Amino acid sequence: MVCKEAASDTLVENRQALVRYAAHIVGDPHRAEDVVQDAWLRLNRVLTQRGDIGQPGRYAFRIVRNLALDERRRLRREQRFLSAAQIGPQVASVCESGPCIEREVSDREDAKRLVAALAGLPERTRTALIMHRIEGRRLREIAAHLGLSTSRVHGLVVEGLEHCKRRLD
Repeated sequence: MVCKEAASDTLVENRQALVRYAAHIVGDPHRAEDVVQDAWLRLNRVLTQRGDIGQPGRYAFRIVRNLALDERRRLRREQRFLSAAQIGPQVASVCESGPCIEREVSDREDAKRLVAALAGLPERTRTALIMHRIEGRRLREIAAHLGLSTSRVHGLVVEGLEHCKRRLD
């Protein structure tokens, strides 16, 4: 068995390899950094509860793999709701035709409907959605702000997106 300090040292020594491994799964080096950070937090939590673990290197890679796969699934779910097929043609048509009064009126109506859709959300869900999609904050930041788990915040963002999509369709 390995103590907490030795396990942390092992994680630090393998950090670059863990980031590369996560980036290969997630497809984004910045998200991979977040995955490895979450893995470090999880490893510390496990070590605090258990006191020691065997083969911390293998354990760290397993944690990173599981978190990276979760992140990849989460990204795919979000992409389904806001796919390029839904947004791309609208953006292209606006860019080609230029501004016009009808488009401005339509955009204002869409904005009003979006505000109404957001107002119909529970406060936590609305806050999570605005912080993530409008302010561009990471789920981990939002989770700390709201005092929730990252996975719960992700669920709130997805619920908020689904609600808004239904209201805008």
